[in-house]
Amino acid sequence: MTLNAELRAFYEARQQQIPAEIRDIMQRAGQELADSGRAEHALTVGDRAPRFTLPTATGRHLALDDLLAEGPVVLTFYRGAWCPYCNIALRALQQHHDAITARGAHLVAVSPQIADESLTLTEKHGLAFDVLSDLGSDTAQQYGLAFDLPDDLAAVYDKLGFDLQRVNGGHPRTLPLPATYVIDRDGTIRWAFVNTDYTARAEPVDIITALDTLD
Repeated sequence: MTLNAELRAFYEARQQQIPAEIRDIMQRAGQELADSGRAEHALTVGDRAPRFTLPTATGRHLALDDLLAEGPVVLTFYRGAWCPYCNIALRALQQHHDAITARGAHLVAVSPQIADESLTLTEKHGLAFDVLSDLGSDTAQQYGLAFDLPDDLAAVYDKLGFDLQRVNGGHPRTLPLPATYVIDRDGTIRWAFVNTDYTARAEPVDIITALDTLD
Protein backbone atom coordinates (compact mmCIF):
# COMPACT_ATOMS: atom_id res chain seq x y z
CA MET A 1 0.00 0.00 0.00
CA THR A 2 1.29 3.46 -0.87
CA LEU A 3 1.57 6.13 1.78
CA ASN A 4 -1.30 8.15 0.34
CA ALA A 5 -3.51 5.07 0.11
CA GLU A 6 -2.84 4.46 3.80
CA LEU A 7 -3.60 8.11 4.58
CA ARG A 8 -6.84 7.97 2.60
CA ALA A 9 -7.98 4.81 4.38
CA PHE A 10 -7.26 6.43 7.74
CA TYR A 11 -9.11 9.59 6.70
CA GLU A 12 -12.22 7.68 5.65
CA ALA A 13 -12.31 5.70 8.89
CA ARG A 14 -11.67 8.85 10.91
CA GLN A 15 -14.52 10.76 9.28
CA GLN A 16 -17.04 8.31 10.70
CA GLN A 17 -15.82 9.09 14.23
CA ILE A 18 -15.98 12.89 13.99
CA PRO A 19 -19.25 14.73 14.72
CA ALA A 20 -20.83 16.35 11.67
CA GLU A 21 -20.47 19.91 12.97
CA ILE A 22 -16.73 19.43 13.50
CA ARG A 23 -16.33 17.81 10.07
CA ASP A 24 -18.04 20.82 8.53
CA ILE A 25 -15.60 23.24 10.21
CA MET A 26 -12.59 21.18 9.14
CA GLN A 27 -13.79 20.85 5.56
CA ARG A 28 -14.64 24.53 5.26
CA ALA A 29 -11.24 25.56 6.63
CA GLY A 30 -9.52 23.15 4.26
CA GLN A 31 -11.39 24.54 1.27
CA GLU A 32 -10.61 28.12 2.25
CA LEU A 33 -6.92 27.28 2.56
CA ALA A 34 -6.94 25.57 -0.83
CA ASP A 35 -8.73 28.55 -2.40
CA SER A 36 -6.21 30.96 -0.88
CA GLY A 37 -3.57 29.88 -3.39
CA ARG A 38 -0.99 29.59 -0.63
CA ALA A 39 0.48 26.37 -2.03
CA GLU A 40 1.12 28.07 -5.36
CA HIS A 41 3.13 30.80 -3.60
CA ALA A 42 5.37 28.36 -1.71
CA LEU A 43 8.92 27.78 -2.89
CA THR A 44 9.23 25.25 -5.67
CA VAL A 45 11.64 23.65 -8.12
CA GLY A 46 14.43 25.98 -9.17
CA ASP A 47 14.19 28.22 -6.12
CA ARG A 48 17.07 28.63 -3.71
CA ALA A 49 16.43 26.96 -0.37
CA PRO A 50 16.48 29.50 2.48
CA ARG A 51 19.20 28.71 5.00
CA PHE A 52 18.30 27.92 8.60
CA THR A 53 19.74 26.69 11.87
CA LEU A 54 17.25 24.94 14.14
CA PRO A 55 17.39 22.91 17.36
CA THR A 56 17.07 19.14 17.22
CA ALA A 57 15.00 16.99 19.56
CA THR A 58 18.11 16.40 21.68
CA GLY A 59 19.08 20.07 21.95
CA ARG A 60 21.79 20.25 19.29
CA HIS A 61 21.56 22.89 16.57
CA LEU A 62 21.57 21.78 12.95
CA ALA A 63 22.31 24.09 10.02
CA LEU A 64 21.16 23.44 6.48
CA ASP A 65 24.55 24.59 5.19
CA ASP A 66 26.31 21.90 7.22
CA LEU A 67 24.03 19.21 5.81
CA LEU A 68 24.46 20.43 2.23
CA ALA A 69 28.22 20.29 2.66
CA GLU A 70 27.83 16.52 2.97
CA GLY A 71 25.22 15.90 0.26
CA PRO A 72 21.65 16.60 -0.84
CA VAL A 73 18.93 17.16 1.74
CA VAL A 74 15.37 15.87 1.93
CA LEU A 75 13.51 18.49 3.96
CA THR A 76 9.99 17.72 5.11
CA PHE A 77 7.62 20.01 7.01
CA TYR A 78 4.88 18.53 9.19
CA ARG A 79 2.28 19.95 11.59
CA GLY A 80 3.21 18.16 14.79
CA ALA A 81 3.13 14.96 16.82
CA TRP A 82 -0.55 15.61 17.60
CA CYS A 83 -1.46 15.12 13.91
CA PRO A 84 -2.15 11.45 13.09
CA TYR A 85 -1.48 12.03 9.39
CA CYS A 86 1.97 13.41 10.24
CA ASN A 87 2.69 10.33 12.34
CA ILE A 88 1.78 8.02 9.46
CA ALA A 89 3.92 10.05 7.03
CA LEU A 90 6.95 10.13 9.34
CA ARG A 91 6.75 6.39 9.91
CA ALA A 92 6.72 5.89 6.14
CA LEU A 93 9.79 8.09 5.76
CA GLN A 94 11.55 6.07 8.46
CA GLN A 95 10.81 2.89 6.50
CA HIS A 96 12.61 4.43 3.51
CA HIS A 97 15.37 6.13 5.48
CA ASP A 98 18.03 3.59 4.49
CA ALA A 99 17.22 4.08 0.81
CA ILE A 100 17.52 7.85 1.23
CA THR A 101 20.85 7.73 3.06
CA ALA A 102 22.18 5.16 0.57
CA ARG A 103 21.92 7.95 -2.01
CA GLY A 104 24.09 10.21 0.12
CA ALA A 105 21.20 12.37 1.29
CA HIS A 106 20.20 13.63 4.74
CA LEU A 107 16.54 13.51 5.77
CA VAL A 108 15.34 16.12 8.25
CA ALA A 109 11.81 16.89 9.45
CA VAL A 110 10.67 20.31 10.68
CA SER A 111 7.63 21.27 12.75
CA PRO A 112 6.63 24.24 14.92
CA GLN A 113 6.51 22.13 18.08
CA ILE A 114 8.88 22.37 21.03
CA ALA A 115 11.90 20.07 21.31
CA ASP A 116 10.32 17.93 24.05
CA GLU A 117 7.46 17.04 21.73
CA SER A 118 9.92 16.22 18.95
CA LEU A 119 11.90 13.99 21.28
CA THR A 120 8.78 12.09 22.32
CA LEU A 121 7.84 11.64 18.67
CA THR A 122 11.35 10.46 17.76
CA GLU A 123 11.39 7.88 20.52
CA LYS A 124 7.84 6.68 19.85
CA HIS A 125 8.51 5.89 16.19
CA GLY A 126 12.23 5.09 16.46
CA LEU A 127 13.12 7.81 13.99
CA ALA A 128 16.73 7.68 12.79
CA PHE A 129 16.61 11.15 11.23
CA ASP A 130 16.70 14.56 12.91
CA VAL A 131 13.45 16.25 13.90
CA LEU A 132 13.85 20.02 14.19
CA SER A 133 11.84 22.64 16.09
CA ASP A 134 10.80 25.73 14.13
CA LEU A 135 9.19 27.70 16.95
CA GLY A 136 7.08 30.52 15.55
CA SER A 137 7.33 28.92 12.09
CA ASP A 138 9.95 31.42 10.91
CA THR A 139 11.59 28.84 8.65
CA ALA A 140 8.25 27.65 7.31
CA GLN A 141 7.46 31.29 6.55
CA GLN A 142 10.68 31.63 4.52
CA TYR A 143 9.59 28.64 2.43
CA GLY A 144 6.14 30.16 1.95
CA LEU A 145 4.42 27.44 3.95
CA ALA A 146 3.23 29.11 7.17
CA PHE A 147 -0.44 29.95 7.67
CA ASP A 148 -2.73 30.77 10.59
CA LEU A 149 -5.63 28.58 11.63
CA PRO A 150 -9.06 30.24 11.42
CA ASP A 151 -10.78 30.91 14.74
CA ASP A 152 -13.35 28.12 14.49
CA LEU A 153 -10.80 25.46 13.56
CA ALA A 154 -8.44 26.61 16.33
CA ALA A 155 -11.34 26.21 18.77
CA VAL A 156 -11.97 22.70 17.47
CA TYR A 157 -8.33 21.76 17.99
CA ASP A 158 -8.53 23.11 21.53
CA LYS A 159 -11.64 21.04 22.15
CA LEU A 160 -9.87 17.95 20.82
CA GLY A 161 -7.10 18.51 23.36
CA PHE A 162 -4.21 19.20 20.98
CA ASP A 163 -2.95 22.01 23.27
CA LEU A 164 -1.12 23.87 20.52
CA GLN A 165 -0.45 26.77 22.91
CA ARG A 166 1.92 24.49 24.81
CA VAL A 167 3.32 22.21 22.09
CA ASN A 168 4.02 25.13 19.75
CA GLY A 169 5.75 27.16 22.44
CA GLY A 170 3.19 29.97 22.59
CA HIS A 171 2.44 30.09 18.85
CA PRO A 172 -0.77 28.04 18.72
CA ARG A 173 -2.31 29.38 15.53
CA THR A 174 0.55 29.06 13.03
CA LEU A 175 1.21 25.81 11.17
CA PRO A 176 3.08 24.82 8.01
CA LEU A 177 1.52 23.33 4.91
CA PRO A 178 2.64 19.73 4.47
CA ALA A 179 5.67 19.96 2.18
CA THR A 180 8.75 18.01 1.18
CA TYR A 181 11.74 19.31 -0.76
CA VAL A 182 14.75 17.64 -2.33
CA ILE A 183 17.59 20.16 -2.21
CA ASP A 184 20.83 19.61 -4.11
CA ARG A 185 24.27 20.35 -2.71
CA ASP A 186 24.23 23.80 -4.32
CA GLY A 187 21.15 24.70 -2.27
CA THR A 188 18.71 24.58 -5.18
CA ILE A 189 15.32 22.92 -4.80
CA ARG A 190 15.22 20.13 -7.37
CA TRP A 191 11.93 18.47 -6.40
CA ALA A 192 8.98 19.74 -4.39
CA PHE A 193 5.71 18.54 -2.92
CA VAL A 194 3.43 21.16 -1.35
CA ASN A 195 -0.25 20.64 -0.59
CA THR A 196 -2.84 22.49 1.45
CA ASP A 197 -4.48 19.13 2.19
CA TYR A 198 -2.87 17.75 5.35
CA THR A 199 -4.19 14.27 4.51
CA ALA A 200 -1.91 14.08 1.45
CA ARG A 201 1.88 13.73 1.65
CA ALA A 202 4.90 13.16 -0.56
CA GLU A 203 5.34 9.52 -1.51
CA PRO A 204 8.71 8.19 -0.30
CA VAL A 205 9.27 6.40 -3.60
CA ASP A 206 8.89 9.72 -5.44
CA ILE A 207 11.46 11.30 -3.12
CA ILE A 208 13.89 8.48 -3.88
CA THR A 209 13.26 8.83 -7.61
CA ALA A 210 14.01 12.56 -7.32
CA LEU A 211 17.29 11.81 -5.55
CA ASP A 212 18.23 9.42 -8.36
CA THR A 213 17.90 12.25 -10.89
CA LEU A 214 20.41 14.52 -9.15
CA ASP A 215 23.71 15.05 -10.93
